[in-house]
Amino acid sequence: MTTGMFWNVMTGLKPVLAMVVVQMSLGGINIMYKFAKNDGMSMKVLIAYRYMFATAFVVPLALIFDRKTRPKMTWMIFLQGSLSGLFGGSLGQNLYAESLNLTSATFAAAMTNIIPAVTFVLAVILRMERLAIGTAAGKAKVLGTLLSISGAMILTFYKGVDLKLWSTNINLLHHSAPVSRQSSNDQILGSILAVVACMCFAVWLIIQAKMSMVYPSCSGTALTCISAAIQSAVYGMCAEKDWSAWKLGWNIRLLTVVYIGAWASGLMITLISWAARLRGPLFVSSFYPVMLLTVAILGSLLLDEKLYLGSMIAAVLIIVGLYGVLWGKGKEMKQKQSAQVEVDGSKSSGELELRGIVIETSSTSEGKLPASNTIYPIQAADRESSAVPSVARGE
Repeated sequence: MTTGMFWNVMTGLKPVLAMVVVQMSLGGINIMYKFAKNDGMSMKVLIAYRYMFATAFVVPLALIFDRKTRPKMTWMIFLQGSLSGLFGGSLGQNLYAESLNLTSATFAAAMTNIIPAVTFVLAVILRMERLAIGTAAGKAKVLGTLLSISGAMILTFYKGVDLKLWSTNINLLHHSAPVSRQSSNDQILGSILAVVACMCFAVWLIIQAKMSMVYPSCSGTALTCISAAIQSAVYGMCAEKDWSAWKLGWNIRLLTVVYIGAWASGLMITLISWAARLRGPLFVSSFYPVMLLTVAILGSLLLDEKLYLGSMIAAVLIIVGLYGVLWGKGKEMKQKQSAQVEVDGSKSSGELELRGIVIETSSTSEGKLPASNTIYPIQAADRESSAVPSVARGE
């Protein structure tokens, strides 16, 4: 009995453990970006290689696992995959990488926590979500969105004192090039690029929600990676015409593209789809702060990044706002499910009521008829006109 309960608990923890691993792996992307940039690698080339490696990893999985469930490709699915590759891949990732270059790994990771709030705003504008300000769920979503936006503004314009929680005096970026201090203009520009990148990711989530209704998740991911790889390669070749920038050796560049391509963009996205299918998208979104915590720790330990009071206040506001949006959305979904159950129950009782009526007949004093039970289906017109066969009960 105890063993069975233990394995049941472990089975229930699988999605939780998977999402912790996913967010820690995604947090490692920010650190690897910094390493590759410090080695002189162009971010545009890095993004192109990222989706090339992701495509090589995901496409075989889609061909194997979705071969029986994948529907025929249509122009609408192709368009959704192309837009998904643009907003979630080539455009969004290039903006995010440039923001990371102008600011810090912790700053960029903190900004990603406003994605649920931005998604909610866009969904309201596109009439995919109801504002419902009069309900507790609606108030929670609006308040959470405002808190996330406030945190993003504090993160941009207020730095505060250096907290100096710990110091390892380790900076792995110092070995090849000095680290330049970001100016206030770089900080503001990086913030703007991060917000625009989050808007792109929010649009990507909306497109993914639409595409997942008609196309398997693994095949949808493969289509997105293919589109992003083509778009990023074209953009990278136009921006980086020096072919030496595209060379990969047995160095940090190859390690970075393999890690963020095959591992972070391939396997981790597959785990995200698996967890979302089991627990839903709200469950997946609730683990975003794990990435922020991972980046903050690794950045301060390995890159000697400073932790400022403004960053901590902003991170708290953004995380609280994130969970406000998620709580409101979860409560709203529970209300919809309860309402749907009530509607289904009323429909079932209505169908039973309209199924038919038993007519019982018995013999009379003259002209005896054999007793029988006959079921006459009730037509809609009969019900409206009250022309329902009556029940004649013999005494």
